Amino acid sequence: MHSVRRGDHDITYTRQGAGEPVLLIMGSGGSSRTWDAYQVPALVRAGHEVVTFENRGSVPGPSQPFGLDDMVEDTAHLIEALGLAPCRVVGVSLGAIVAQELALRHPRLLRQAVFMATRGRTDAMRRAIVTAEIEQTQTGSTTSAAHRGILLATQNLSQSTLKDDFQAQDWIALLEGPADTSEGYRYQLESTLVPNRLKNYGAIEVPCTVLAFGDDIITPPHLGREVADAIQGCRYVEIEQCGHYGYLERPASVNAALTDFFAERQP
Repeated sequence: MHSVRRGDHDITYTRQGAGEPVLLIMGSGGSSRTWDAYQVPALVRAGHEVVTFENRGSVPGPSQPFGLDDMVEDTAHLIEALGLAPCRVVGVSLGAIVAQELALRHPRLLRQAVFMATRGRTDAMRRAIVTAEIEQTQTGSTTSAAHRGILLATQNLSQSTLKDDFQAQDWIALLEGPADTSEGYRYQLESTLVPNRLKNYGAIEVPCTVLAFGDDIITPPHLGREVADAIQGCRYVEIEQCGHYGYLERPASVNAALTDFFAERQP
């Protein structure tokens, strides 16, 4: 990995492939390496250079306080420092919120944008979910590694996936581990507690798509539909039988939605 510096913060990134650039923005608590399983290979095969990077707060170690604005400006700085503009961006969850704000504040940097598993406001249920997770990072209370795997699988995967015993066992084993109680993760979670931004998103002019996952309970499709409805010309695509990790559960469908959309608007 390489890095560029913004103020006192290093942004570590990886570039793969060749062609028109696509920047992928991960969600809270996630590693940029997650994209390598499915999205990076598909986009490289489609003729793109793919840039992934670690969000502020994702690198282990002490973290200075930060918020959504810092993450948006980090992303803009990376695009400019690497000479990617205008590029395509794909964000998931918190990464989608970052991408939405980027499209609103720095439209000249973007050619197209895809917002996956997203929302434009914090409703009561999302506030309760995020607040509970923040409280866990503050108190340091943890569940067992096995229980954590079950919780993450139940919250982030579709029952269509979990009803298959082999898939359920594999996913639970993959997701087992201690809860993340780091400061960086807490600041990322706090960054998702956005006010209602739907009216603001009406000013977005970057061609974009909202990609929702039909069984997502972390960010339900109706919240993504609100974002799509708020942006003139924004398309809405819903992929069935997958949860918040839809880009890992149904990668073929997700990748097809990305590459088809990007192919419609050539340089």
